[in-house]
Amino acid sequence: MSSNKLNIDDFDAYCFDLDGTIYVGNQLLPGVKNTIDLLRKHDKSILYITNGPTRTREECQQLLCDLGLPTKLEEVITSSFLATSYFMDDHPDASVFIVGEAAIAKEFAAYPLRITGDPLKATHVLVGLDRAFTYDKLNTAMTAVRNGAKLIATNPDPACPVPGGFIADTLAIAKAIEVAAGHKIDDIIGKPSAYYIQKVMEHLNVPKDRCLIIGDRLDTDIVMGKNNNISTCLVLTGSSSLQDMETTKIEPDYVIDDLYGLIGDTAVHT
Repeated sequence: MSSNKLNIDDFDAYCFDLDGTIYVGNQLLPGVKNTIDLLRKHDKSILYITNGPTRTREECQQLLCDLGLPTKLEEVITSSFLATSYFMDDHPDASVFIVGEAAIAKEFAAYPLRITGDPLKATHVLVGLDRAFTYDKLNTAMTAVRNGAKLIATNPDPACPVPGGFIADTLAIAKAIEVAAGHKIDDIIGKPSAYYIQKVMEHLNVPKDRCLIIGDRLDTDIVMGKNNNISTCLVLTGSSSLQDMETTKIEPDYVIDDLYGLIGDTAVHT
């Protein structure tokens, strides 16, 4: 690592992952409020970009506000929200069988999109994290895919940080359906997809070289930035570690222990 430090005016827009970066469970992580308050004071654009499909944008906004981070709705992008954009943009006539929690259906309800509970009528199976996933749901989703439905995942995360450890995430469920159906996942909407970063840049409307992506996952947050020539900062409060950097050879531009280090003495350029 070099000794180059990050200065607050190096970027105009700061994009933060949520789980493992801003909070774990319903608890803010160290340095978050100080950092966000400082960025607001300097009139920086802030966008929260999460792969989590279990909350709507409104629910994420409310949680952030409840945690002392006043947030506008347009400052939040979730994979459940992006799923609606994905289908409106590319498959507006789809009939979607959802494996996931209430947030996905809530987001769909705001658009003229069709949801079906009949696997034989589904053109697509959309899979998100489902903490009530059952063998029956696996069989029904498998039936839909075996009868021609495309298999779409909201995000590629295999596990998600929670207080005290991790829980299985969307990819674990999507892979179970993939194996049972004998059909590969057709598309993944969440980070690090090209579709996700396209929507991020549309929201921000600033040049890529003026954006910084801050997240706790090398394979989603950091890879998305690196694939699109956007600067990245890995925060070591969630999924990925320094050892993971060595193993994967994925190198962010900056590495910090927690968000106290984002704007200050410990944001070290790699």
